[in-house]
This record gives sequence, C-alpha cells and structure tokens, in this order.
Amino acid sequence: MNWSQLRTILWLRWRLTRNQWSRGGPLNAVITMIAAAGGITFGAGCGIAGILAGALALSRASPTVILVAWDLIIGAFLLFGTIGIISEIQRSETIDINRMLHLPISQRDIFLVNYLASHLTPSIILFLPGMMGLSVGLVLGRSWTMICMFPLVLAFIFMITSWTYCLRGWLVTLMINKRRRRAIITGVTFAFILVSQLPNLFGNVLFHPERHRSNNTTQSTQSDRQTTSRPHIGKDLALPHAVLAAHNYVPFLWVGNGAMSLAQGNAWPAILGSAGALLIGGWGLRRAYRTTFRFYQGQTAGRSIPRKTNAKKDTAVARNFLERQLPGIPAEAAALALAFFRSLVRAPEVKMALATNFFMMLFFGAMIFVRRSATLGDTFKPFVATGSIALVFFGISQLMCNQFGFDRGGFRQLVLLPVPRKYILLGKNLAILPIAVGIGLTFLVLIKIAMHISFIIIIAAGFQLVTAFLLLSMAGNLMSVLVPYRIASGTLKPTKIPAMTVFLIMVSHMLLPAAMIPIFLPPALGLLLSKAGWLPAAMVNFFLSIGLLGILALFYWLSLTGLGNLLQQQEKKILQVVTQEVE
Repeated sequence: MNWSQLRTILWLRWRLTRNQWSRGGPLNAVITMIAAAGGITFGAGCGIAGILAGALALSRASPTVILVAWDLIIGAFLLFGTIGIISEIQRSETIDINRMLHLPISQRDIFLVNYLASHLTPSIILFLPGMMGLSVGLVLGRSWTMICMFPLVLAFIFMITSWTYCLRGWLVTLMINKRRRRAIITGVTFAFILVSQLPNLFGNVLFHPERHRSNNTTQSTQSDRQTTSRPHIGKDLALPHAVLAAHNYVPFLWVGNGAMSLAQGNAWPAILGSAGALLIGGWGLRRAYRTTFRFYQGQTAGRSIPRKTNAKKDTAVARNFLERQLPGIPAEAAALALAFFRSLVRAPEVKMALATNFFMMLFFGAMIFVRRSATLGDTFKPFVATGSIALVFFGISQLMCNQFGFDRGGFRQLVLLPVPRKYILLGKNLAILPIAVGIGLTFLVLIKIAMHISFIIIIAAGFQLVTAFLLLSMAGNLMSVLVPYRIASGTLKPTKIPAMTVFLIMVSHMLLPAAMIPIFLPPALGLLLSKAGWLPAAMVNFFLSIGLLGILALFYWLSLTGLGNLLQQQEKKILQVVTQEVE
C-alpha cells in the first residue's frame, strides 16, 4: 500500500465517522468531543503526575518500593483493561477487511492499520502517559540508566495489545452464531464479576476473624514502632524470595523487576525484559494476523472438515434425570419440564442472572455468616440454615414469578397444546426445581463446612428448601397468570409495561419475605420447646419440617387445578402481552 491509498482509506473512514455523528444528532457529537477532550486532558494530567512522582516521591525510595509502585500501576492497568473487554469484542474494525479483499491493497498493511487503531482505548490513553511520565521522573530524579524504562514500558504495552487483539479476533470468529455471541459476552461479564470478587472472598471469608483479633495486639505494637521510623519505611520494606523470583519469569511483572534492577544499578533485567516482551508480542501479532485472514478467507478451522458418511451407528442415547419417568408425575408434565429446562439452559440472560445472583449471594452471604460464626451460638444456627434457604429464592424470584415472560413467541405453542393447563404449570415448576435445589444444596454444604452445623439441622433445612420451593411455586404460578410481562430477548429488561403492572410487581417483591415465614416456624418452635425444657430443638425442627413439607405438597397439588383453569381463562391475554414487541 502506498501513501495515497492509505490516505484515501483514512479519509473514507473519517467521512464515515462524521456521518455516524451527524445521524446521532449534534448533541451526540458534542458529547463525544467532550469525552475525547476529557480523556486526552486526563491522560496528560497522568503524565505530569507521573513525572512529579518519579522525580520527587521515588527519587530516594528503595528499589523494593519502586518495584511495588510499578506492580501496582501494571495491576491497575490490567484490571482497567479487562473492564473494556466486552466493548472491545463488540467493536467493529476501523477498516472492514472483508471489503478490501478484492482491492489491490496489501492485506498486511490493512491489518497493521486496524491494530494501531485498536490502541485508542481508555486504558492506554489513561495509563500509558502516566507510565512514560513516571519513567521520565525516574530519569530526572535518580540516574540516566532509568532511560531503559522507556523501551521496557513500550514493549510491555506492545505485548498486551497484540495478545488482546489476537484474543478479540478469536472471539469474533466464535460469535458468528448469535446464540454463541450472547453466551460469550455473558461469560466474559460473569468471569469479570467473579474475578473482581475474589479479593473480597479471600479477605473476609477465608481468613477467620479470630485470627485477626489475635494479631491486633502485635500489629498495634508494630505500628507504634513504625511511627518512630516512618521516614525509613522504604528501606525496611522486604518481599518474600518467592515473590522476587516470580518477577523474573512472569511477563506481567517484568516492568517492575526492570525498574528495581535499574535502581540497583543493573540494566540487564530491563534489557532482557524488553526483548522478551517484544518476542511475545510479535508472536501474538503474527498469530492474530494468521487467524484474522483465515477467518475472512473461510478457513476458520485449522484442518479440513471431514465428509459425512451415511453409515448409521447404533449409539445409546444418554438420558438425564428429567427424561426419566418420575412416580406420580404425568408424562405430559415431564415432557414439558424437559422442554422448559432446555429453554432455560440455552438462554444466556437466564444463565447470567442465575450465576450473578448465586455468586453475589455466595460472597456477601458468606461474608455475613462466616465472620459472625464465632459469636453465634448453637441455638441460632438453625435460623442461619433456614435464612440461607430464603436467600436462595430471593435470587430466583423474578424467574419464578414471571414464568411465561421468557417464552415470548414460544407461548403460542403452549396455547395450542392439547394438554390440561395444570400440567403446563407443573412442567414450569419442575424445570426450575433442579436450579433451586442445586443452588440451595450448595449453600447448605458451604454453611455446614463453615459453621459446623449438625447434620440433622442440615437435613431439616433440605426439607425446608423443598417447602419454600412449593410456596414460591404457588405464588409464582398466580403472579405469572395474573401479571405477565414480556422480557426482551438477550436481557433481563422488561419491555414497556403499564403502571398497574409495575405496581403489582413491586408489591409482590415486597411481600416475598412474608411468603418465607412458614419455613421459619420449625426452628422457631424448636427453640421455644427447647427453652421450656420439653424437647430437643433439633428433633423438633426436623420432624416439623417433614410435616410442613407434607402439608405444603398437598396444598400445591390441590392448587394446580384451580390455577390451571385460571391459566386457561387468561391465556389469550398472556399471549398478547408476551408476544407483542413494544420496545
């Protein structure tokens, strides 16, 4: 590609961008320009702050302090960069390669232009000036050997951006299928939520509070000693040998290792780190180039697709527990339960909602229960197990109280089915049963391990789990029939619904804790009878939980007929609500 071709392509790209801004209106263009100017100004401010920090704050700091400072900057850069992974995946190329394949233009040059354009991300705009400014400050404040930090930082940025670009191209090839696209975006978001909450889990759950209380006195004495030698804190900072050794082998830590070595007067680690980052980045860029053009040339797989043969193989079809005939469950309800369960499993928005609720309840619930387990007596531990069961259903209440909103156009098939309507409700409830039981049993196992609750209380809580499921199933069936609302595809966002429906939804969510009151009756009665000295609390809790489950199972079975008849009367209204696209 010569300069005139490149200039023409960039001019065309600029005209297309201006047209997009004009279609968005003048307000959108002004907001975009303000955001761009703000980002550039903030990046310049980070560069000036880096120069001041390197020339003043770190001019006389120990090499270990410089190592820690660079590690924190690199860690913040990587964490901030992961936030933009979803937007990077969904962003289109600056120059569409597919439209350039028929032109006499070098494909390598087009690829390099797109790769360079991928550097215009908030993480690089904000952090790269700060890193370069800090390098300048270290050169001014310490010695001229710190000039080796410039190639080390640039090589590190090249390594990260090349492999990020390669990962982005690989994910784009996987997201041709729209269902897979939603699943990948959901998985990336879920992974980020999980990783961001890991420090909270390790800091608040895995470390017992008693250990921190026992160390309070020693830490206070150490803090008193450190107050007298605060100006020399940098000299007293020491890191374990394993941490220092990891800086020699982990590519993400080479920048900090090079800065520490340069402060000690040794330039070889910085030089070797720059060379290693350049080699790793070049490998990633080469792999990105090959995978990108294999995709655009129709060679998405590395090997040829084998031809299909007409030979029939006798293979045994695997059957899961939903495909088995359960005693007392009609065949129609079992078939509907399997279909509904498959629909829930394949919906990315449902998986995202369940996974997010599960881990949020796991992190925050464990933080509350485990940190207070030391001061919690055995008398109140049954309430903790029962409370965890109620917490499970708070996370899936939206799914159980709007069972037809996720069907959308599929509800037409339910209307045409020649089956009693109570079997549809039964199938809906059975489809959610494995999800509720799986999350609930996981919670009970974790609480058993963390709080050392007796087995009889955990077994009683298992019966209370099924009881709570039956309670919420009856309430959810009624709400799903009377107050249905459509859920937009790919999200958990309801479409525009009437104000009365919004009011009823809010009231139902506010009354949800009241629906969980019956499952707290067995541990409450067990506590009262044990305080009176009549019966052990654990045995009362166990047998009352079994009796309550039997009563609720009878009420649930009797309610199916009435709610099924109500569904048959309201199915036309439900069909109009869940199939009408009002965006």
